[in-house]
Amino acid sequence: MFQEITKSAKMLVDEANKLVDTISIKKAQTKLNDNNYIFIDVRDYRELKREGKIPGSFSCPRGMLEFWIDPDSPYHKDIFNLDKTYIFYCASGWRSALAGKISIEMGLKPVLNLEGGFSLWKKHNGTIEKVE
Repeated sequence: MFQEITKSAKMLVDEANKLVDTISIKKAQTKLNDNNYIFIDVRDYRELKREGKIPGSFSCPRGMLEFWIDPDSPYHKDIFNLDKTYIFYCASGWRSALAGKISIEMGLKPVLNLEGGFSLWKKHNGTIEKVE
């Protein structure tokens, strides 16, 4: 028996983008050293090692996001309990849109999605930090 997939990944991303506000690369670059903003990188560790990350960003693998946000989870990370604006990003903006949507649904706010993700950040000569 074959599965009948009724919603594509693109459809899920489109739904997320209706809920999660996007921040442009240009505006995000002005927030890089602003203590009121936290950049959250949802890419996996191999991507971080290969390409680097936005300086000062917090790495949260997409698969751990819900557990790290939830204060009742044994995996909770205090960084998700701050009165800050969270800017999520991934390689292209798709995973981070989904991450932003679930974060908002869990009660985290304010949440933004980085337009075009890390790929567009690099294309606009955004500062990159090497990951060891």
